[in-house]
Amino acid sequence: MVKASEEGKKTNLRVHLIILDGLGIGALPDASFYNDINPNTLKSLSQSVNLRIPNLINMGIYKIPDINIPATQNKAIAAYGKAAERSKGKDTTTGHWEITGLISETPFPTYPSGFPKAIIDLFEKQTERKVLCNLPFSGTAVIEEYGLCHMQTGDLIVYTSADSVFQIAAHEDVIPVEELYRYCEIARKILVGTHAVARVIARPFIGIPGNFSRTAKRRDFSLKPPSETLLDILKRAGYDVIGIGKIEDIFVGQGLTKSIHTISNQDGMKNAMQYLEKDFAGLVFTNLVDFDMLYGHRNDVEGYARALSEFDTWLGSFISKMENDDILIITADHGCDPKSPSTDHSREYVPLLFFGDKIKKDFPLGIIPSFSYIGATIADILKVKYSLSGVSLLPLIKRI
Repeated sequence: MVKASEEGKKTNLRVHLIILDGLGIGALPDASFYNDINPNTLKSLSQSVNLRIPNLINMGIYKIPDINIPATQNKAIAAYGKAAERSKGKDTTTGHWEITGLISETPFPTYPSGFPKAIIDLFEKQTERKVLCNLPFSGTAVIEEYGLCHMQTGDLIVYTSADSVFQIAAHEDVIPVEELYRYCEIARKILVGTHAVARVIARPFIGIPGNFSRTAKRRDFSLKPPSETLLDILKRAGYDVIGIGKIEDIFVGQGLTKSIHTISNQDGMKNAMQYLEKDFAGLVFTNLVDFDMLYGHRNDVEGYARALSEFDTWLGSFISKMENDDILIITADHGCDPKSPSTDHSREYVPLLFFGDKIKKDFPLGIIPSFSYIGATIADILKVKYSLSGVSLLPLIKRI
């Protein structure tokens, strides 16, 4: 086999993988074990007058099995289906790891009553700052409740959620962002073994009491993947592996040849679009986090609907500029139903759309048993040897 660095550039093999962070499409059979009662993120959005997604509909998103959204059944321009998560969890890390071939058989630890005293004591000792809160909390509500005390004392606001996260909020005028990142690195080193949470997250904010707002300088400090992923395989084969958005944070930089951090969905989409015009061979892996972070977690149906509509408008332009050898994959990493009683992620199926000149049109994939089939399919498209979890869908969806 010719190396990807030679073969890939010769044939211009390029895959564009876009994660619509939090766009679930209906409850997984085990959703109740995760305290989710019939979540369906896309169905919740479909009830908004602000949702206009003609390009996703043309791709077949409303033709996916059991999506329970009425729609015309015109021929789709893509292969379409839905994927189930095999990993134990419903968070960003397990979702992205599974997409790239790693199944998490053991769930990451969560802390519905806050973190143990021993963890907090050690964190306070090493940062030389006291801790406020230490409870599950909404990210916007926690700074409203504890922001003034934090500003008066310099104590750190530590909180969690239903996900495996240790989050630290601090006002940028009280604690410089780089110092906040250093505190997150301290927490990351403490949270190992039985307390190895999936992510430590820096949550800087600005403003005055009654008018606080979080900034785009969030940063995730994730666990390192326990073994290689699709990204490592592609990089070793000589391919370009470009991460846009929080991909570098999720994989701790592992397996990437270039990383581009973004401040918004618009910034992520702009960078993804630019790679249609660049000379590269391999994978562009984009995460659009605003759906989840700004709207799903805040139970903002209308904001979420508008954001997905903005993506859809961008999508029409993107697919019109794709090269003959380009393949686009659109999916998600979990659900985040803005109409659910909680502000947490939801255990849902995710959409799976494959589009390109070499992909069959109007092809129903049905229900795919694991996100890992995505990684296996990408490896097959790029002609690299792959032995991680998952089965390639390429034989089903490629045009002869």
